[in-house]
Amino acid sequence: MLLQDRESMTNKKHYSQFNLFVRSLLFTIVSSMFIFFYSFITLASMLFPMKYRYPVIRLFMKTYLRILTVICHIDCQIKGLENIPKDQNGIVLCKHQSTWETFLLPTLFDKFAVISKRELLWVPFFGWGLASSDPITINRKNKTSAMQQIIEKGTRCLQAGRWIFIFPEGTRTASGQVGDYKLGGPRLAAATGYPVLPIAHNAGRFWPRRKFIKRPGTITMVIGPLIETKGRKAEEVLADAKGWIEETMLKIDR
Repeated sequence: MLLQDRESMTNKKHYSQFNLFVRSLLFTIVSSMFIFFYSFITLASMLFPMKYRYPVIRLFMKTYLRILTVICHIDCQIKGLENIPKDQNGIVLCKHQSTWETFLLPTLFDKFAVISKRELLWVPFFGWGLASSDPITINRKNKTSAMQQIIEKGTRCLQAGRWIFIFPEGTRTASGQVGDYKLGGPRLAAATGYPVLPIAHNAGRFWPRRKFIKRPGTITMVIGPLIETKGRKAEEVLADAKGWIEETMLKIDR
């Protein structure tokens, strides 16, 4: 009897892993087809001003995340939406664990610009969609030039009323780990005086970096209070943002 129970548990475990694999594979196929067709729409949308492109981009992001929810059963709860001001913009410093947050952030803000490495624009189909959002692209190999581009292009975007999305860790970190926070975003904030909006989330638990399998569950995202930057040093701004994000991560992980 005990042997039968063990065999039954093993079969259920195998079925569970198989089920996750099938769902992840189906999501990859469906989402890839969606991105393929959407890329041509974004190419056409580049004939129009940005104010007409934002709704198209947000619709794509929401649809993509809906596909993720339906197929992989990954949903989310967002806390602190009231901390996003209606009458001003600023710089978003967001925890980077997954691909998920890159799709979720544009759905929360009316006008936005993401800072990304220029190589992403060369990726077929996905790069076309990214280009349609008029991102701030930088050459990460030249750190001096990259910082100058962030300041110059970022200032213009902020003055145009756009929110700037920055992942201060630079690359995705595994769930439970703390990446090397960079000064790029805080330097832009200190140079312009625009506030910083810190965001924490645990998407890496369900959609881990460089992993094919996506696990069902509810992602928790927490949007923090604005951090004022006028008259402050970039190091001080970074310390405040990192402190809030990582402290909040400990609460989320518990």
